[in-house]
Order: sequence, then C-alpha cells, then structure tokens
Amino acid sequence: MNSRLQGLGPTATQQVMIAAQALDAGRADEADRQLERVLTAYPNHPEVLRMKAGILSLRGQHHDAVRLMQHALVQRPQDALYHNTLGSLLGTAGDYEGAIRALRRTCELDPKLAMAWYNLGVMLTKSVRNEEATEALQRAVTLAPDHIGARALLADLLRTRGQVEAAAAEYRRLLSVRPTFGLAWWGLADLRTQRFDANDIAQMQAALKRSDANENDRIAIGFALAKAFDDEGSYAQSLQALATANATAQRYQAWDAKRFSAGVKSVADAFVPPPVGSPAPLGSEVIFIVSLPRSGSTLVEQILASHSQVEGAGELPDLPQVLAEETHRLGGKPIPQWAREATPADWQRLGQRYLERTARWRSERPVFTDKLPNNWIYLGAIRAMLPGARIVVVRRDPLETCFSCYRQPLDASSGYSRSFEALASFWHDFDQNVSRLATLHPGHVREHSYEAMVADPEPHIRQLLAFCGLPFEEACVNFHENQRTVRSPSATQVRQPMRKDTARSQRYGALLNPLRAALGLPAYSE
Repeated sequence: MNSRLQGLGPTATQQVMIAAQALDAGRADEADRQLERVLTAYPNHPEVLRMKAGILSLRGQHHDAVRLMQHALVQRPQDALYHNTLGSLLGTAGDYEGAIRALRRTCELDPKLAMAWYNLGVMLTKSVRNEEATEALQRAVTLAPDHIGARALLADLLRTRGQVEAAAAEYRRLLSVRPTFGLAWWGLADLRTQRFDANDIAQMQAALKRSDANENDRIAIGFALAKAFDDEGSYAQSLQALATANATAQRYQAWDAKRFSAGVKSVADAFVPPPVGSPAPLGSEVIFIVSLPRSGSTLVEQILASHSQVEGAGELPDLPQVLAEETHRLGGKPIPQWAREATPADWQRLGQRYLERTARWRSERPVFTDKLPNNWIYLGAIRAMLPGARIVVVRRDPLETCFSCYRQPLDASSGYSRSFEALASFWHDFDQNVSRLATLHPGHVREHSYEAMVADPEPHIRQLLAFCGLPFEEACVNFHENQRTVRSPSATQVRQPMRKDTARSQRYGALLNPLRAALGLPAYSE
C-alpha cells in the first residue's frame, strides 16, 4: 500500500487510507468525502483514481468506474492489485469475459494472491464455467485455507451438483469459524431441505447485533432469518426481517424505476415494426427462456435439459454482452439508435457472434438453453439476430413472483427487488414488453404459464416440447431425476417432483396488501 501512495502528501495519504477503509465497508459517501480534496490536489494519481473508481462502482456508475480504473492501470501496468480491481469492476458492470481476462492477468503477475483466484472463481461461476471456477477457488483455498468466501462458493457449487448434505456441512463449518458469515447462513436457507431450529434463530439474531458483522452479512442473515420465521409460521416476523434486510440492501443497490421503464420502452420501440433481420436462418440451436426471477424458469430449463437433444446451459451472459460489444464498437451509441440503422448483414454478424460465444454448449448436444431472465428486454434483438431461435416466456402469478423476488437476496443488478413499488413497476414493464413482442412474433414466442403446468404437468410439457421442435421423451416428465448442475436459487427444488402447493402469498394474508396495491390487485379478504 505504501508504495502505491508514493507521491501523496501526509494529509492526502491519511485521507486515502481512511477512504479505502470506508470503501471496504461499502460506505461510498464517507469514502467520497475523504477523497474529494485529494482528488482535486492529485487528479491523476493512480491510487486516488483506483479509490474513486470503487466509489463510482458502488453507486452504480459502472462504465465510468471501469474507464477511470483503466486510466489508473496505464500508470501501473505490472501491478497485480490494479488488474484485480479492474477485473472486479468489469464483473460488477456485467462484462464477465473482460473480468476473467483481467483476473487471469492478475494471477499471472502474482500467482500467490488468493484474493485474485477467488475473484476469478466468482467470475467463472457467473459465466457458468463451473469446472474452471472450482479449480480457481481450490487454488484460493490452498493459498489461504481460512478464505471463507472461497469456501462458501465451493459449498454453493456442491449444492449445484445436488450434494446437499456436503454443502450444508461446509456451511456449518464456516459458521463455526465466523458466526456472522451471512453467505453461509443464506446458503443453509437456500438449500430448502432442512429447517432452522430455535438455536439457529437465536444465533442469527445474535449475529445481527455483533460489531464484526458487516452490512453484507446483515443483509444475508436477514433473508435467512426471514426464511426461518416463515418455516415456523411467524409471518409478521418474517416480513419484518425482509423489510429490514431489503432496506439495508437498498442503500447499496439504487434503482430508478422511471429511468428503467423508459429504457425498456426505448429498446422495445426500436424493434416496432420488426426490422429486416438476418437473412440466414440462424438460431435453431438455441431456446431462450426469459422471465422475471422466481417465476419457474429453472423448472422449465430442467424439463428441457432432461431431453436427449438439449443441453441446459443456465443463465448465460452472452446475449447482452454481444449487444454491448456492438454499442462499444459504434462509439457508445445506445441500442435504440443503432438498432434502427442496422442492416440484415449486421444482424447476421451479431447472431453469428452469439453462436460463436456459445459454441461450447453444443459440443455434446445439438440444442442448448439460454436462461438469463432479463433477456426479455431484448426479444426484438433476438428475433433480428437469430430468427430460428425459440423463445419461451415463463409467467407466474404476479403477486407470487414479486413476493418471491422480495424474499431472495438477488444480485446487485436487481435493485428493483428491494421495495414493493419498484417490484410492481418492474413486473408491469415485463408484462407490457413480452405481451407486445409475443403479438408481433406469433409462432416464435411462447408464453408459458407456471401455474398451468404445475396443475397438469404432462400436457403442458408436451406442448412445450412441440413448440421447441422436440419429440416427446418420458425423461422430461421425470425431470427431477436429472442430476445436471443447476446454478440458480431453485437448484434444490428442481430435483424434487413437481408440487402443487407452491403458492405462498395466501399464508401472509392481509400482510401483503401493500404489494397487492402496488400491483393494482384487490386487497386480501378472509
């Protein structure tokens, strides 16, 4: 650290160090106050720029953060920590491939930096490259056996493989070392195969009050505690725990609902009427599954991935990254502008780029699924790039969907899940957009009802397979027997037979009337 502060005066050095501590704790405003005067006096100092980049990232200004960090890295190109920071910022911005490149460079420069191996494991996991992720995380644990973040993520990977008991045992070991470790508490909650007992609840409540619990710990513990209260039928207490956890998370995950809605509409409008897309019938190899989170999309993917011709690839980042690459190539021109100017040859090039990026998912089976939920925003682009692709829109009851999102510690890109009003706005954006696109592209977009399938599985599974151009296979009805890796909050659920008693909102009764009101639904009555 001292060498990186070289060139700063004593006061500036102290302020940067305080800013770094505040940044590590997630306190962006405090870090910015400490850095303000330093930045004025030393506007090009690489360490000052690195701190400022971190602050911008916490505030959601991801592209500015990356740009500033790249400027700092020019001055310290052989500094492993700087490459590590750039990798983290790129990952937060959603550029997982860029993040992986930066973090691999970090590991080359300093192979003994456990933090870099851990961060690389995180980004590989987000890119659904689980075997490579496991290797990177094991390197991190070898270098730092007490790196509980790496151990927790390895436990998560055990869960994705269906090794529930082994995952639970690892989470418990982590909590014996650090009782405030929120990721382990939530990992246990997310297994959904066992209930917390009174002792667990007492431990979580105590952990929330401890000074060594950071804000991220408190958020994750809050969601786990809510799950524990829900399991025992204490619904008011569960809802209060959720409100506290979401309010804390909201401070770090700002969400501008009006701006998001305007952006979604702008993208959708750019594809009405539909442009003349790729002249080549690209995309017959892919089935896109889009939805809001917690709508049953993992179940649909598990059904399709149980077919002998289909590889379940999970939540792939490739489509939005191909579109982002085109925006970057065109000097930052936003999608709604360049989409109107794109030629059929452009759409074919983008479709081929997507298929190149996803080629590994067709190495064993001819068809694969892409289940990134928010791809519903880009339905028009999918149709232009990949006219041969099938698009399955999974719908679930809006109250159940929104409440389930509210109960889940979704990632930093899901700030809409922190309040009932933002959730309702997000759901309406989804509803309007997919309804409009399904009308424009009949025969290519299928709206799939989660409730209808749960009520009468086989006929709806047959219809789903027929839409996807797949012959019926009995394995698709017995999807729960498929032991494939599933990386989503529903990983444990899709290894169980389909259950019909999945509605949760009725248990909460009038407690959810504020969410009903936000969605425009009638209030609960006995």
